[in-house]
Amino acid sequence: MRIHFIAIGGSAMHNLALTLHDKGEEVTGSDDAIYEPSRSRLSKKGLLPEEMGWFPQKINKELDAVILGMHAKADNPELIQAQNSGIKIYSYPEFIYEQSKDKTRVVIGGSHGKTTITSMILHVLHYHDRAVDFLVGAQLQGFDNMVHLTEENDFILLEGDEYLSSPIDKRPKFHLYKPNIALLSGIAWDHINVFPTYENYVEQFEIFAESIAHGGILVYNEEDLEVKRIAEAAQAPTRKHPYHTPEYTVENGKTLLETPEGPMPISVFGAHNLNNLAGAKWICQHMGVDEDDFYEAVASFEGAAKRLEKIGETAENIAFKDFAHSPSKVKATTEAVKSQFPDRKLIACLELHTYSSLNAEFLNQYKGTLDAAEEAVVFYSPEAVSIKKLKHISKEQIANAFERDDLIIFTEPEEFKKYLFQRELNNTALLLMSSGNYGGLDFDQVQRIL
Repeated sequence: MRIHFIAIGGSAMHNLALTLHDKGEEVTGSDDAIYEPSRSRLSKKGLLPEEMGWFPQKINKELDAVILGMHAKADNPELIQAQNSGIKIYSYPEFIYEQSKDKTRVVIGGSHGKTTITSMILHVLHYHDRAVDFLVGAQLQGFDNMVHLTEENDFILLEGDEYLSSPIDKRPKFHLYKPNIALLSGIAWDHINVFPTYENYVEQFEIFAESIAHGGILVYNEEDLEVKRIAEAAQAPTRKHPYHTPEYTVENGKTLLETPEGPMPISVFGAHNLNNLAGAKWICQHMGVDEDDFYEAVASFEGAAKRLEKIGETAENIAFKDFAHSPSKVKATTEAVKSQFPDRKLIACLELHTYSSLNAEFLNQYKGTLDAAEEAVVFYSPEAVSIKKLKHISKEQIANAFERDDLIIFTEPEEFKKYLFQRELNNTALLLMSSGNYGGLDFDQVQRIL
C-alpha cells in the first residue's frame, strides 16, 4: 500500500508510520514541525519530510490511503486535496480498527492509569513470549516501537484514548475500537477544551461501555464510583468483572504485594499503581495468562516512561518525574511518593501545561492535590496561556485554587531552575510532575542536585 500521513510527527502517528514502513508499506508524510524523538526516529528510516510544511502536490491518485493526525487543522491544504481527490481518509483509530477487525481487540480505557495498565499487560505477555499486536502511549524497555501490527497475531492490545479522533472526526478514539475485552480504570474530568462539562465527559465512557462487542468482557475498577455506576448500568450483553486495590505493605521504601504465595516485592508503588496492577491481572487472565505466571512476570515491571520514573538517587535523596497533570493524577502521584518515603521531606513540583490545567474555570479542581507534600511548587507560563488563547490567570488565582498558603509559584523557567539547582537537599524525595518540561528543564541534570 501507498500511505500518506498528514501530521506524521505526532507520538502515535510517527510510531504507526514506522510500523507500516517496517511491514513493507510505502509511507510518506508531512508536518509543519517535528520534534525529538520523532524527528530522529523518522530520519533513521528515511521517513522524515525533506521540508516542513503542507504540500498538496504530495496527494495524488496513486495513494491508497491518507491517515490524518489531530495536529492538522480541518482547512489543511493536503486534507482538502485528499477530500477533493476522493482518496480514502482514515483517522488514526479508524485505521487501527481496520487493521484489527478480525482480531480479538483488548482496549484499556479511563481518565488515568491506562498507559500503565497497558504497559503492565505488555510486559507480562512479552515476559512469557506471547506475541500480540499493540498500541501504547509510552516507551517501554524491550520494545523499539509502541505500535505493532501483524497479520498473524490473534490479539491486539490498545490504549483507549478518549480524546478526539481527527480534525474531521470528533468522536473519541476509543469509541471506534469496538473491544471484545475492555477495561475502565477511573474517571476524572479532563480535556475541558473538548468536553466543557463533567456530564459530557462522563457520557463518553458510557458510550464506550456500550460499544463492547456482544459476548465481550468488561473489567472495571469498582473503587471508582462513576466507573462502577457505568459498568453496572451498561446494557451491552457482556460479562462484567470488578477489581479493587490488592493488599500490600511498604517496608524501607519497598512495596510488598500480597499474593497467594506470600508477600512479593515489586518495583512500582502507590495505591493507584497497585490498583492498576489488579486490573492488568484480570486482563492477562482473560488473555490466557494464569495468576502465578502474572505475578512472576509483573515483579520485574519497572514502569512506563514518565510514569513515576526514577531520574536520580543517592543514599539520602531520590527524584522522580511523572506525566501527572490532571488533578486526580497529581493527587494520587503525590500521595504515592509520600507513602513510599514517609520519613523523607517531599518536594512536589507541578507544571500547569494543558488546556484544562490553564483554564481559570478548571483550576479549583486542584484543591488539596499537593497537600501530601511538605513543600509544594507550581510552575506555569503566561506565554503558554496566551498561545492557547485562554483567559489570563494570576498567581493569586492559582494560590486560591490550591488553597495552600505556602504554595511557591513560578512563571519564569530560569527562576524555577534557579530554585531547583541552587539548593541542598537532605533526606528528600523530589517529584517533578508535568506533561511538558518546565520551559526547558533538562531532567538528566537533576541527578547533580541530589
